Amino acid sequence: MIYLHYLIIIIYTIAIVLIFMYALAQLNLLYNYLSSKKRRQDCETFNLNNPDEVPYVTVQLPVFNEMYVMERLLDNIALLDYPKDKLEIQVLDDSTDETVDSTKAHVEKLAATGLDIKHIIRTNRVGFKAGALKEGLKIAKGEFIAIFDADFLPKPNWLKRTVPYFKDEQIGVVQTRWGHINRDYSLLTRIQAFALDAHFTLEQVGRNSKGHFINFNGTAGVWRKECILDAGNWEGDTLTEDLDLSYRAQLRNWKFKYLEDVETPAELPIVISAARSQQFRWNKGGAENFRKMLWRVIKSENISAKTKVHGLLHLLNSTMFLNIFIVAVLSIPMLYIKNEYGHLRDYFYVMSFFIMSTIIFFVCYWFMYRNIYGSGFKKFFGYIGMFFTFFSIAMGFSLHNSIAVIEGHIGKKSEFVRTPKFNIKKFKDNWKNNKYLKKSLSKNVVLEGILMLYFAFGLYSAFIVGDQGGDFGLFPFHLMLCIGFGYVFFKSIGSRA
Repeated sequence: MIYLHYLIIIIYTIAIVLIFMYALAQLNLLYNYLSSKKRRQDCETFNLNNPDEVPYVTVQLPVFNEMYVMERLLDNIALLDYPKDKLEIQVLDDSTDETVDSTKAHVEKLAATGLDIKHIIRTNRVGFKAGALKEGLKIAKGEFIAIFDADFLPKPNWLKRTVPYFKDEQIGVVQTRWGHINRDYSLLTRIQAFALDAHFTLEQVGRNSKGHFINFNGTAGVWRKECILDAGNWEGDTLTEDLDLSYRAQLRNWKFKYLEDVETPAELPIVISAARSQQFRWNKGGAENFRKMLWRVIKSENISAKTKVHGLLHLLNSTMFLNIFIVAVLSIPMLYIKNEYGHLRDYFYVMSFFIMSTIIFFVCYWFMYRNIYGSGFKKFFGYIGMFFTFFSIAMGFSLHNSIAVIEGHIGKKSEFVRTPKFNIKKFKDNWKNNKYLKKSLSKNVVLEGILMLYFAFGLYSAFIVGDQGGDFGLFPFHLMLCIGFGYVFFKSIGSRA
């Protein structure tokens, strides 16, 4: 039994140290983020008032069974303010339902107004989204390729705020920040917005400002066509084709330009099954790309050691869920080990230092929150509640996301599952008739219910361990885990989706 206890200690220690290393990387990104605010970054840009400097742009809209948002998407894209003789729109339609006909009719209606818009249908879905983008690229007229998913609503001046930066011939991608049209719809959307805002401020700016690798986020960005081709074109062998091509391009010395001040509104998943499928795809894809890019990054002679470290930690972002899950599950045995083996007291004193990881995340995310919502005591107290709610629910997703990460690392393949869209902004709007929703529960829901009870046992254990009236050091952690898994479990059962 003692060997099992020491094995638990070793695994727990490794996982918690890896989380701390990730927290330190986040702290470095915060430093980079704050430093970037003090510098004015001037760069040469196209003068779009000069017709000779206006480049040809192709807008690609990869869509698949988007009944609820298709009309909104097409009408919004038609409003883009850009010279019509330099603009082409490709609707890359992989749909398998009746939206093929309605989309075709709407495209024809817009084309009759003089808009250069084409409805492109593939005979198969090889490569999924990556395959559709690659197919469209073969006939794209533009030297620059703007990409929008079906739920994104760029403002009319969007191209005029992004395309000019390509005057620098080393820039291969211009990426914009995502906005959230339904941020306040529910607790689930607020939590997703909180996480994405951290990525699109702290992480993207923190990396980009120091020349570290960032990723095109799959949408709301523009590619130089030459960059796509030079990097090897789109590949569909991972679930995050955007991250894959981003790293291949940057390893070829292409620069990425991130525009925090250009917001592109989009819709967040409002049902937990949709959030699950999206999280699964992103986290598994991240692990797949770590597997694919690890040695390419390490062996590259074109990038600094610091950029390599940040790049590898970036690719391991999703693997942090696995480390968090390991720490969570082993924390209850560790509570009993702590109170059984007095000679390990010094080890547990040292391990208590790693509470710094949570403090670092708390500080880093506060700067993101303050940037979006403003500062002051009232905002700060609101932030405290949001931070711990976010952390609890994020940990509640850790089993689901850990399975995705493991599948990615071992190379298990799965189909690209699109996130269903709803076109719903108000809580009273009905989403239950959405035809694209999964009707069956995730197979992980039962395990999440069991984990809720497991961490409730952890709360009980705080009162009974040891001979000094209990040990409440891990009580807040177990409370957050119990709430997080309980939220995911009951939300999944309640929505039946």
